[in-house]
Amino acid sequence: MTDKQTLAQRNNLIRAAVMGANDGILSVSGIVIGVAGATTNSFAIFIAGFAGALAGTVSMAMGEYVSVHSQNDAQVKAEETQIVALKTDYATEFAFVQQKYMNQGISTDLAAQATREMMAKDALGTTVRERYGFTLHHEVSAIGAAVASMIAFPLGSVLPMLAITLLPPHVRVPATAGAVLIALAFTGYAAAHLSGANERRATVRNVVAGIFTMIVTYLIGSLIGH
Repeated sequence: MTDKQTLAQRNNLIRAAVMGANDGILSVSGIVIGVAGATTNSFAIFIAGFAGALAGTVSMAMGEYVSVHSQNDAQVKAEETQIVALKTDYATEFAFVQQKYMNQGISTDLAAQATREMMAKDALGTTVRERYGFTLHHEVSAIGAAVASMIAFPLGSVLPMLAITLLPPHVRVPATAGAVLIALAFTGYAAAHLSGANERRATVRNVVAGIFTMIVTYLIGSLIGH
């Protein structure tokens, strides 16, 4: 397509970037704090974090690519199904759309009129939207989502890696944890804002996940190191 991306498509790419950064912060903070529980060697901690960031970058990018591609394939399949359905059984598709409108509280006559107008204007787009819940030709770029994640994940991982390696040994674990929790609060809020979810609940959930991850990895690292 040559049309500009819609706001929804751009938001999906931003979502991929935000979630990539969030996973980078959470995953690598768990790794470096876990290793810090086992050793005080800054180089060993940094290398562990770097390896985790590298693996996570590739994993997130491929995961986004496969996930978005699968979603787009499902939308293409739904479009093909509706093309056949409209050719072979238009009346059933018309009745389905009319019933959907009636279920929303619209009277039978008004629902029938609205269905006739919508189907006359764009029968395929109308039936796909009502049956499957998406708008035609608004597919998200799988490559774009992969690139967004590939860039955002290592950027997110930089914070815990730098904090844990550059801060003095006696404060680096709590200071890193504090910085990570602030960053997770930001990414949790941003992700919820983009998706329309409850921002406060998502922020708290993200922070709690970070606390749990860091506590568990630190305790395991401490047990292994001692």
